[in-house]
Amino acid sequence: MSAIDTLLAPIPLPRVVKVRQIFPRPRIDDVEAILTAKLRESGTLQAIRPGQTVAVTAGSRGVTNLALMLKVLVREIRAAGGEPFLFPAMGSHGGATAEGQTHLLAKMGITEESVGAPIRATMETVQLGTSDTGCPVYLDKYADEADAIVIVNRVKPHPAFRGSYESGLMKMVTIGMGKQRGADHAHRLGFGEMAANIPSVARVTLAKKNVLCAVGVVENAFHETALLEVLPKDRIELREPELLQEAWKLYPRIFFDELDVLVIDEIGKDICGTGFDTNIVGRYHTPYASGGPRITRVAVLDITDKSGGNGNGLGILDLTTIRAYRKFDFEQTYPNALTSTVPMSVKIPMVLRNDRQAIQAAVKMSNVADRDAVRLVRIKNTVSLEEIAISENLIPYAEAHPNLEVLGEPRELPFNEEGNLF
Repeated sequence: MSAIDTLLAPIPLPRVVKVRQIFPRPRIDDVEAILTAKLRESGTLQAIRPGQTVAVTAGSRGVTNLALMLKVLVREIRAAGGEPFLFPAMGSHGGATAEGQTHLLAKMGITEESVGAPIRATMETVQLGTSDTGCPVYLDKYADEADAIVIVNRVKPHPAFRGSYESGLMKMVTIGMGKQRGADHAHRLGFGEMAANIPSVARVTLAKKNVLCAVGVVENAFHETALLEVLPKDRIELREPELLQEAWKLYPRIFFDELDVLVIDEIGKDICGTGFDTNIVGRYHTPYASGGPRITRVAVLDITDKSGGNGNGLGILDLTTIRAYRKFDFEQTYPNALTSTVPMSVKIPMVLRNDRQAIQAAVKMSNVADRDAVRLVRIKNTVSLEEIAISENLIPYAEAHPNLEVLGEPRELPFNEEGNLF
């Protein structure tokens, strides 16, 4: 046995029980019908003249129903006489290359065949001007050449800063549509200036370009479409802060304020920009955001395949596995840190041989004298929080909590022969 084996082998792991977390669940069942109706009611596409090209943003976040919404937009733009195309609007994601960004879209089911329109990918940009905060304003070259633009994005809290505009439509204009160069300049002075830079830069683009409308989406705690609005250009800046408040009301969480160990099965760029939602875990890579539970040690076991080797977020956590480490791709991950100017997210935490050792190490380093008293929670990821597993010593708390329902009986954590969970 190695020294690591010797230290960790005696560490007991608690039995766990499944628990259902109860969240409000407003949702739109027929997204296609609702978006179609709202586009037609808004009249925003009636400004299209026959033959005009219309650029539609295609972001990298795992927005539910995004491929369907893009397909509807393509159909409606074409019906109005326009010639739609998609362009990757994702800052530095996909390794900051056109090929990487197109590949990232394909992994989310967004292809020319699935949406019925061409995808024009480039990292070239055009400078439109300078914001009142002194930030250069950039726009994707193909979007700049188009006759009109339609913006699509989910509105939600940002994992690194607080402001009236966080992750949403104005950020899509500033960073997504600005490509790596726009993202780089917006981040240059750090996240402390982001709350001011996002609306300042976006205003320049909105003033200078023919933006027909924006489709703003709010999701519920189950990652379902809960609210969908079509906003004309002059309503985007006014309405987004209200949509952000709606997003906070529906936001998922872990209904435990203090934990000794949190086990996250997977992180990835398809889950959140930081690999996991920092607001849910209570771990942040900047001092400009706070909140969430207080957790002593966090172990992450894997990186999603859809993340394409992007291990952004590992550095904010404490422990990981050799499986996740081997997926970590510097070329896919480091451009995010170099653009955002935040190196913490891409550091490598302690790497253990398998899931069992990663969890044992988290328990050992949680500084709880009585190992039977370690409060442990296991989640799949930060978008799948309806069912979680808790250590059996948390059952009394769960039984008394109005948002928690205990399911079944406590069981040992299920490890395979390699020491990994299944």
